Formats: sequence, structure tokens, C-alpha cells
Amino acid sequence: MEQTVVDQGRSGFWSGLALWKKILVGMVLGVIAGTLMGPDAEVLKPIGTLFINAIKMLIVPLVFCSLVVGVTSMQDTRKMGRIGLKSVVLYLGTTAVAITIGLMLALLFTPGAGMNMTITEPVSASEAPSLVETLLALIPQNPIGAMAAGNILQIIVFALGLGIALTLCGEKAQPAIRLFESLAEGMYKLTEIIMKLAPYGVFGLMAWVAGKYGLEVLLPLIKVVALVYVGSLVHVLVVYSGLISVLGRLNPVRYLKGLINPAAVAYTTTSSSGTLPATIKAAREEMGVSQGVSSFVLPLGATINMDGTALYQGICAVFVAQAFGVDLAMSDYILIIMTATLGSIGTAGVPGAGLIMLSLVLTTVGLPLEGLAIVAGIDRILDMARTSVNVCGDLMVSVLIGKSENELDETVYNSTKPAAEVRRG
Repeated sequence: MEQTVVDQGRSGFWSGLALWKKILVGMVLGVIAGTLMGPDAEVLKPIGTLFINAIKMLIVPLVFCSLVVGVTSMQDTRKMGRIGLKSVVLYLGTTAVAITIGLMLALLFTPGAGMNMTITEPVSASEAPSLVETLLALIPQNPIGAMAAGNILQIIVFALGLGIALTLCGEKAQPAIRLFESLAEGMYKLTEIIMKLAPYGVFGLMAWVAGKYGLEVLLPLIKVVALVYVGSLVHVLVVYSGLISVLGRLNPVRYLKGLINPAAVAYTTTSSSGTLPATIKAAREEMGVSQGVSSFVLPLGATINMDGTALYQGICAVFVAQAFGVDLAMSDYILIIMTATLGSIGTAGVPGAGLIMLSLVLTTVGLPLEGLAIVAGIDRILDMARTSVNVCGDLMVSVLIGKSENELDETVYNSTKPAAEVRRG
């Protein structure tokens, strides 16, 4: 009898914890397990892989249905264009600020000074798409093929086109619109179910990372890692919170509390696109952003908002220059800012895409691509931080757009209760 009461108490304690606290527990236990097990922690990786696969399963139908519903719910193509323009300006503006922060930190703390490295063997880099190729690739020749391939950019374009067409059709399109609304609600519910598995997936992923890399791998490059993480915190706490406070005239603390769950998922999955289900859920339920705005702005942000990646590129570009003894001129820094900002539009929100963009930045300013091999060893650790920044930026923009369009429920935003309880009240 007493054992039953104890077991019920333990179960009640765990079920009573907020999701972000469960994720945090999973992270800590994963790091401890990985550190103790070392390379043997590889056996725990499938737990995390299952969670990532479940998240990936949601991405295409969730993005497609959410965007169609988002566009049709506006019922005003001019409004959609206005929101799109605001989003792009905010995304690219904060990206430029992020890479500037990265450059300043690297110049101030000189992480690559004294390494005195020389080029021994050229490193082949993946080619980043040109601007023309990116523009041509926007229109899918086969929408079904784009969905099967998971091409988020093409899915977004097709969903926007279909949503606009359904809106212009008027009454005749209502059955199709209601179908997409039902499918979107089903995807939101499936997201809620899968997110309950997040703490276990996070445990498996963190155990694998800690076991594979360990402290000895981080020590030679600890300055780079530290600068990326410090820069990420500065960007979120100063730039994002500042914009929420100044432009949105909202309490930044509520914004910071609301981003905990999606930031934790982004940190472990290292995928902006993979975190979309959690990001949309947080925007709607934690921050009170309308379905129309969140369904339009967030998938767009997962594709073109790469603030964390830009910040990382600024630090790594200067690090490589210092490591190989290459002096950069002011024109080179300006070129780095422009290349990373504009190139972010073509960078997919998937793990490892930052290395492709870094190769483009290094090539643009004539730095040795061998620097990629140095950074690649710790890329997973850096990818965690930069992806979290990307997701935090997506949420910030959705809140500001929602506020500017009068589609932010400030009662929900300022409340500590779930959105459903607030709206019922």
C-alpha cells in the first residue's frame, strides 16, 4: 500500500512538471549519462532519432496546411503582402545585426590568434546556390515532388499560391478551406502528442553528443564555442528583448519565458524546420499570436531567418583568418555582412546547413577553405546555439507582426496560464 502511494507520488510529480522543466531534466540527465558512458552513449542515440523522425513527420503537412489556413484566414491579399514585407525586413535586419555582433566579438577576443596554421591539404566545400538559382528554385515543377523531397521553400510558395487562389474563389472555395482548417487542427493536436515525448528524445540526443564529443574535443576551440554562445545570449537578451520592448511595447520577460520550450527543442534537434511544430505551438498558446500570423510568419522564418547562423559565420570567419594569419580589411568585413545576410535566404533550416554558408563566406573574402575542417569538428555544438537563436528570432518577429496587425492577444501574452484557459475565462 505504501509503495503504491510512493509510486503515485513520483508519477504525479513528473506529470505535474511543465514541459520545459521535463526537457531541462532530460538535457541534464543526458549530459550526465553521456559523460559517464563516453562513446558507448551511442546506444542511446536511437531514442533521440525516433523523436527527430516524429518531428520530421510533422513538418511538410504542418507547414503546408498552416500556410494555406494562414493565407485564407486573412482574406486580404494586400494584408498578406504587408505582413510578408514586414517579416522579411525584420528577418534580414536582425541577421545583419547578428553577424555584426559576431564580428565584433571575434575581433575583440581574437579566438584564432597564435594558432599559426598553414594550409596542408585543400578542403572541398559544398557549393551554396547562387541568387539566380535560388530564385528559379522557388517555383516547384512538381508540388507533390517538392513535398516528398521536403523542399520547404517550394512548399511555402505553392501553399501561398493555393491560399491566395482559394481566397479569390470566394464562396466556392469554402469546402476546401474548411478541409485545410480541419487538417491543420489535426496537425496541431498531433504536434501536442509528439511534444510530450520531447524530454526522452532530448535525453537520448544529449547523451550521444556528450559521449561523442566530450570536454577534450572542446578545449582547443573553447574560445570559439564560448564566443558563439555569448553572442547568442547577447542577441536574444539584448536585441530580441529590446525590439519586443521598444517596437512592441511588451514585457520582454514574457517573451523569454514563452520561448523556452521551442528553444530547448531547437537546441537538441539543431533544425529550425524541425522545431516548427513547437514554435507554432508556443506562438499561439504561450504568446497569443493569431493563427493567421503564426501560420504565415513562422514557416517563412524557418526558411529565411538565420540570425544564429550569421552570428556564427562572423565569429568563424574571423577565427579562420586569425588562425591562418590573414589580415582582413574593412571592405572584407562589409562583404562578409552582405554575403551572410543575403545568403541566409537560401540556407535551409536543417542541421549542418551553416557549414555550407560558411564555405560561401570564406570563399567570398578569399579565406582558406581548410578552416572548414577545423570548425566542422565542433559544428554540432555550435549548431545547437545558432539554431536556438534562429527559432527565438522567428518567435520575436511573429509577436511584433501580431502586435502591429492587432492580431496579438495580449491577455494570453501577459498570462501565466495556458491560452485555452485564458480564453475560456
